Amino acid sequence: MLESLTGFVVVGVAILVGWIIGRIDLLGEHARPVLARLTFFVLSPFLLFVVLAQADVRTLFSALLPVSAIAAVTVIVIHVVVARLAWRRSVGETVIGALSAGQVNSNNIGIPLSLYLLGSAAYPAPVILMQLLVFTPITMGILDAVTTARSSPWRAIGRVVTNPIVLGSVLGTLVSVSGIDLPPVVMEPAVLLANACVPILLIAYGISLHGQRVLAPSGRRRDVVVATVLKLLVMPAAAWAVAEFVFGLSAQDVLVVTVLAALPTAQNVFNYSQRYDIGETISRDTVFLTTIGCVPVLIAITLLLG
Repeated sequence: MLESLTGFVVVGVAILVGWIIGRIDLLGEHARPVLARLTFFVLSPFLLFVVLAQADVRTLFSALLPVSAIAAVTVIVIHVVVARLAWRRSVGETVIGALSAGQVNSNNIGIPLSLYLLGSAAYPAPVILMQLLVFTPITMGILDAVTTARSSPWRAIGRVVTNPIVLGSVLGTLVSVSGIDLPPVVMEPAVLLANACVPILLIAYGISLHGQRVLAPSGRRRDVVVATVLKLLVMPAAAWAVAEFVFGLSAQDVLVVTVLAALPTAQNVFNYSQRYDIGETISRDTVFLTTIGCVPVLIAITLLLG
């Protein structure tokens, strides 16, 4: 069990380094927006391309994919109904809150935890595929539309198609599906840039924590609490129920999808909120709370189902 905490230690150290950088003001007042743009437009596309290009097609399109999709859509719909209809949140804040509840950290926490906890780093691949090829284009289209003064359906489609994160994800999936073996002269530079994404993203997140208080009165407390509960409790429960009673998966696969559903909120959600300047408090606080709170949840799941 101690080995399974390695992923959290790695993430925690990077965030702590970012917080120290923010506290001593090492990079100046423009550090957050510069790092956010660097991550969004350059490093994330390379990371997503490399992860998906190297994924096994059989794992990408296994039964884990529909189960994870149903669990994610369930909590997203619940959060949208509560935030949009009951609390009258803006479209942008509703999207960020819904992603905070339903988009998991399947990469920089999911991959190492899957390796240490489940025995293979390949299990998060279907979740990565779903989030990047389905959730990301829809998210980018909506956020582009609500933050752009002049918008039309064709402009929105054009922005989604040319979005670097979407392009990286699609190209990586095409490489995996086609079975093309890219030469080292192509893959090695991509891997080099991809390896820089996670630490810089986590450092940027750590910088954003300096001077902030989780669940501050000026923030969206209700949104954060609801997103956190949906992420840590409702989503893994939904994944377990669907895997067990609808798809009839094996005990090992039920454990896998339940663990993946209990992973914390993806840092990419915070990256999106920074990029579009929408709901940053919601995403930042939910990432923080779910990253800490998922530890006892994951331990309980492995004890009950492992």
